Amino acid sequence: MNKSLILISNDDGIDAKGIKILTKLMQQLGDVVVVAPDVPRSAQSNALTVTQPIRFRKIEEEEGMIRYSCTGTPTDCVKIALNEILNRKPDLLVSGINHGSNSAINVIYSGTMGAVFEGCENGIPSIGFSLASHFPDPDFGYFEPYVLKIAQTVLEKALPESVCLNVNAPCGEIRGVRVSRQCKGYWTKEFAGRTDPAGRAYYWLTGYFENMEPDAEDTDEWAISHGFISIVPDKIDLTAYEAMETIRSWDL
Repeated sequence: MNKSLILISNDDGIDAKGIKILTKLMQQLGDVVVVAPDVPRSAQSNALTVTQPIRFRKIEEEEGMIRYSCTGTPTDCVKIALNEILNRKPDLLVSGINHGSNSAINVIYSGTMGAVFEGCENGIPSIGFSLASHFPDPDFGYFEPYVLKIAQTVLEKALPESVCLNVNAPCGEIRGVRVSRQCKGYWTKEFAGRTDPAGRAYYWLTGYFENMEPDAEDTDEWAISHGFISIVPDKIDLTAYEAMETIRSWDL
């Protein structure tokens, strides 16, 4: 009987601490192939590289594990893996562990989740894991047993068609797990203006997240801020079915 085949990617790059920990964890569940960006490519969403060639190279191989770095985006990495590297469809795709939360509206910007959505689109049970810490060397220890259990459960039970999981954890001790919905919110004051030595203006993306429902206990933001892991089931079908009759009623 073949071992489970697990594909791993991320957006923090092949050398990030989070993906190295995720790789070690997934080796407990099956054979692992890692295909990740050669440098950090955060906030790439589902971006594709279409104006220049994509290259990949094997950087490490041992029994049950192979690692490749890729010059493309997280979505490119998954496409390259499925089309050029693997000889069969993976049983599971996991992305992360991201350095920083991908809760609320961040899910649409996230390269971590971009890889997850690409896996989901290809019929692979897919999970994104993120830790609410932007430090380069955070403590993943509290999160690790939950990552392993969630991945093992998805391997055993699968996921509904076209559904993937966005899993976010607080940094530090964990009180438990909550299945949540995406919090309503938006980013404000998004750019910091500066002037370079030549007197030319430039802008640096920054900003603050405005939580529109801070007291809603069923959201991912509430769960994380209160010490819980949040699991949000996401889907790749973006159709607003509830609005279709309204649009049909317009005189178009």
